[in-house]
Amino acid sequence: MAVGARPGNGEPEDRPGRPDPAVAAMTSDSTGTPDPGGEDDGGGESEGRRADRDRDRDRSQTRSFWKELPLLIGIALVLALLIKTFLVQAFSIPSDSMMNTLQRGDRVLVDKLTPWFGSKPERGEVVVFHDPGGWLEDGNTPEPNVVQKVLSFIGLMPSAEEKDLIKRVIAVGGDTVSCKEGGKVVVNGKELDESSYLRPGTVPCDPAFGPVKVPKDRIWVMGDNRQNSLDSRFHMELPGGGTVSDDEVVGRAVVIAWPVNRWATLPVPSTFDQPGLGKALAVAPGAMGVAGALPLVLWRRKKRAARHIAEE
Repeated sequence: MAVGARPGNGEPEDRPGRPDPAVAAMTSDSTGTPDPGGEDDGGGESEGRRADRDRDRDRSQTRSFWKELPLLIGIALVLALLIKTFLVQAFSIPSDSMMNTLQRGDRVLVDKLTPWFGSKPERGEVVVFHDPGGWLEDGNTPEPNVVQKVLSFIGLMPSAEEKDLIKRVIAVGGDTVSCKEGGKVVVNGKELDESSYLRPGTVPCDPAFGPVKVPKDRIWVMGDNRQNSLDSRFHMELPGGGTVSDDEVVGRAVVIAWPVNRWATLPVPSTFDQPGLGKALAVAPGAMGVAGALPLVLWRRKKRAARHIAEE
């Protein structure tokens, strides 16, 4: 044997730590590149399989989103319709009759919830109401297209038909309202200080009217721009004498929502809180007090009479 020759007829020596060629062939491709589908040295999941799994999950989530989208849109439309029907609705101001409180193009939000609980219009409130008949001329507003009709029906746009009016409540059922030429509006004998909401330069009433006794469950309405408002004063020849039925009232306008720089609430002016204005309300507690005290008085008198008889 020659010095330096290796045993085994020149076969490579099996040294510790050297990988078995058969094992290497199982975990490599023909180019010697590690198989991406194989397991790593730690026995965990390979990067290739992880990437495939993530792609499958992303595709599943995308398909799920597009399947659920119609349902989400349907729920949103139903909620919008319920809100518009029972809670709040947007209305667009089409004229200058309520300036400067409301300007043409303003969007107001109208409270439609409280009327469902029996709330009635009160003096000083700005309310939206349906045309009682003859207040608006036919063809006074442009015909809306189909998209406008649909969006307004579900409450995503102001009323498409624009057949509603917006005015301020000046008197309610049972009140007496009047105004003399050059004077102030008088409700139940009390003059109203309307300087906080009337358009500067306008007069409280022109022409004069009244006195008018407002029927039960009806209201007398006037615009804040008195010289440019076809309100109750100009419809006294119609049924109801210029008043509007409570049933025609859509709700109270509570806030100017658009444009943003016009955002403001619409509170009741302080002049409508003056003592003595609500005569009917002032009399009612007294009458109820008398009715409540009457049985007690009769019971005491009966008891006293019985005691007197017993003593005899």
